[in-house]
Amino acid sequence: MNFIKVLLRIIAVFILLGFPLAAQTPGGNQSMSALQNYRTGRDLESRNRMTEAETYYNEAVRICQSEIARNTATRETYTVITWTLQRQNKYAEVIIWGERGLRLYSDEFRIVEIMGEAYFYLGEYNRSLAFMQRYTNAVPQGERTPTAYFFIGEIYRLTGKYLHADIAYSTAVRLEPGSVLWWYRLATVRESAGDRDAAITAYQRALTLNPNYREAAERLERIQAR
Repeated sequence: MNFIKVLLRIIAVFILLGFPLAAQTPGGNQSMSALQNYRTGRDLESRNRMTEAETYYNEAVRICQSEIARNTATRETYTVITWTLQRQNKYAEVIIWGERGLRLYSDEFRIVEIMGEAYFYLGEYNRSLAFMQRYTNAVPQGERTPTAYFFIGEIYRLTGKYLHADIAYSTAVRLEPGSVLWWYRLATVRESAGDRDAAITAYQRALTLNPNYREAAERLERIQAR
């Protein structure tokens, strides 16, 4: 009997302090929004717990599709479903739901940007470029603007337009100077364009950020030896 009283007191303290008595999981008694499921899945993915992440991603998609079916969807619904499907590498589905979302919310530029990424991974560079440029023109200081410029640089690099790629990558690293990969990509297109000194500067910047970046070190050594 004393044990039961102690247990009840402990439970009461937890409730008063606001501590959850059970973990929030998909299908559990404590409901999570689609956005919460997406963020939980993304956090699990960052810790290489992909099986668990997929459970939350699937739940996020289910909630969004349910809202759409019930005609209760908002711009957030379409944003979250495209974000989630992108994390799952379901690029064709990102396009489908993104197009539906933009028909209702043409100014939802978060969807515009994620569709640019999806088209990039599908290899449709012209469509990707159009969406990325639409995003950067509309949201020049947006959260994803540096990333959008990086993708623009990637498109120009892959299509051999190195001077255009230089401009795009340069804008990306100006807005977000801490990405080693972006400096490395900038260096490679400068090297391809024959701009030796500028390429050396970019390789050196990449190596300053990550001295163990083997590819950058090798290419820097090679270009300096010429």
